[in-house]
Amino acid sequence: MRARATRPDVVLMDVRMPGLDGLTATRRICADPALAGTRVLVLSMFELDEYVYEALQAGASGFLLKDSRPEDLADAVRRTCRGESLFAPSILTRLVAHYVAAPRPERPAGALRRLTPREVEVLALIGNGLANDEIAAALVISVKTVKTHITHLLAKLSARDRAQLVIAAFNAGLVRPR
Repeated sequence: MRARATRPDVVLMDVRMPGLDGLTATRRICADPALAGTRVLVLSMFELDEYVYEALQAGASGFLLKDSRPEDLADAVRRTCRGESLFAPSILTRLVAHYVAAPRPERPAGALRRLTPREVEVLALIGNGLANDEIAAALVISVKTVKTHITHLLAKLSARDRAQLVIAAFNAGLVRPR
């Protein structure tokens, strides 16, 4: 596996590739302890829900369409490298709609009890899709402090990345669809 040899910060993964498909490759990269620092950003021509859900389950940090503008793709790579989750707007809208329509799991009160009030605020803002600088401005704190809160959230909620924090925010009822 080339990722093991090069240990990239971000892998741009195509869903459909010759030989090994991109979703299986994503699963392997995200499950490999030697690649714990590598994030996967999945690219596809297709907005098919099953690709999006499977990519998320495989551990992808984001999902963009190949028709994204080059500057949006470059920004997505930078943001993914910083640990943010990225989704094409049309995909994010469908994910939220699907999540809202699904039966809600019981609210994880135990997990929220381990969080400070400020961590809960940060988690809610992450769930609403805010970037670190936007969270800092909203809470009138430094970006460095936001990053510290995110590090604590990742540890306390056993989350791999920001995408899993978004899911935790929805599960906790901290985020409502607009």
